[in-house]
Amino acid sequence: MKDLLATVKSNKKIAENIYMMTLVLPESVGQMHGGQFVNLSTGNGAHLLRRPLGVCMCEGDEVSVCYQVKGKGTKYLTEVEAGRKLQVLLPLGNWFDLDGCKNVAVIGGGVGIFPLVATIREHFQTKNFYSYIGFRNIDAVCLYNELAKSKKLTITTDDGSYGEKGNAVGAYLRDAANINPDIIISCGPPVMLRVLKQKLKEAGITTPCFVSLEERMGCGMGACLVCVCKTASGENARVCRDGPVFDINEVQL
Repeated sequence: MKDLLATVKSNKKIAENIYMMTLVLPESVGQMHGGQFVNLSTGNGAHLLRRPLGVCMCEGDEVSVCYQVKGKGTKYLTEVEAGRKLQVLLPLGNWFDLDGCKNVAVIGGGVGIFPLVATIREHFQTKNFYSYIGFRNIDAVCLYNELAKSKKLTITTDDGSYGEKGNAVGAYLRDAANINPDIIISCGPPVMLRVLKQKLKEAGITTPCFVSLEERMGCGMGACLVCVCKTASGENARVCRDGPVFDINEVQL
């Protein structure tokens, strides 16, 4: 983990209210994995709290993150131009560990797709990904070419304006028996993860399932306790340090 002053290479809109920023790091931080995240400065002195953003792509000394414009902090990020320098703490958190797995089911929704994209990019040459990705509508669809590195890709939209009408969880459950994956990995809105957990239980599916949780964070290192979540036993876990990737059965959703 290093706190570096990175140079913005690009910062562009890739879908409705979604931007991708590519940073050039001044030194190596070692290999980064899908599921890990960075804590990035907004570049505005009035908003000192950094934003936790999942790693989407990483090659050499470059790392790309994607973010949704939701408040003043992310609005300031959209105004950052190429050549600007931003402070970034990375890499943080654990990741999707696919050791010993060949066939991987991927279930993602909305801005939760970005850690999944990083995982697919890292392993698509040696593993088979069966990806089920849900978006709100056609304007929210992004990174199709990266997702298409999957052996099979199913895109759903809430209104049917792109791909199939429906949601990613339902699309996966329809194919689950035929795929018989070694592991399921997922990231998306809390309601999607709750439905996934419930539906897997109802269907009697015992395939190991790991989810990346999205929580508000402060320090990103486990000291401030802003991102605490509840485990299945009722104890507290820090999403930034103990996660953000958890066994779906070990956390309350």
